[in-house]
Amino acid sequence: MNIFDVLIIGGGPAGLSCALTLGSAGKKPFVADKKIGIFIHQSESGMHTALFNNALGINPGTKGGDILLHGQKHLFDLYPQIQQISDEKVLKIDGKEGNFTVISEQNTYTAKQIVVAVTPSANFNIEGLLSYVAAHPKMPEAKKRIHLRNIDHVVAPGIFVAGVLAGHRSQFIIAAGSGAAVATDILSAWNEGNHTMVHDVLPADK
Repeated sequence: MNIFDVLIIGGGPAGLSCALTLGSAGKKPFVADKKIGIFIHQSESGMHTALFNNALGINPGTKGGDILLHGQKHLFDLYPQIQQISDEKVLKIDGKEGNFTVISEQNTYTAKQIVVAVTPSANFNIEGLLSYVAAHPKMPEAKKRIHLRNIDHVVAPGIFVAGVLAGHRSQFIIAAGSGAAVATDILSAWNEGNHTMVHDVLPADK
């Protein structure tokens, strides 16, 4: 069934980072029964023209498009419980927290919470979110970029925004960190309000 606890819209750095962080918490008891999905819609991502020489942990000369492909594989290989929805563009969001309807070009989904992490293009046209659109506060006016008005990534109850669309500068590490921040906020809410982070650690020496 197309019913999710969280649906992430956008498969760029912010969306994939959010999905990876949520996926990595899958064995925690307050996450084990949660259904999470991500719309992997990347055709408009600026990552396709990006070359990375200054991003911590990424080999110099890495292409942005390769990061997107490896990110999808990483998500699939380590956290297959996250449903990847390919080649569907979201057209409309309706409803309220706990019962959102998400309509794509092909299907209709239900979600309790939504994370929006698509490209901040002036052509942004997801019906139901247009009233939150404003000029981007940290990018040159000539670029005609927008953001969704928010307070600490929250657009409205149950609707989060991440990445450049949240008003951050278009730096890969910033966008990815924004997605992870949203994921930890969601995890904290699921964990009865207890501040929650997810870290893997090396096994202790024996």
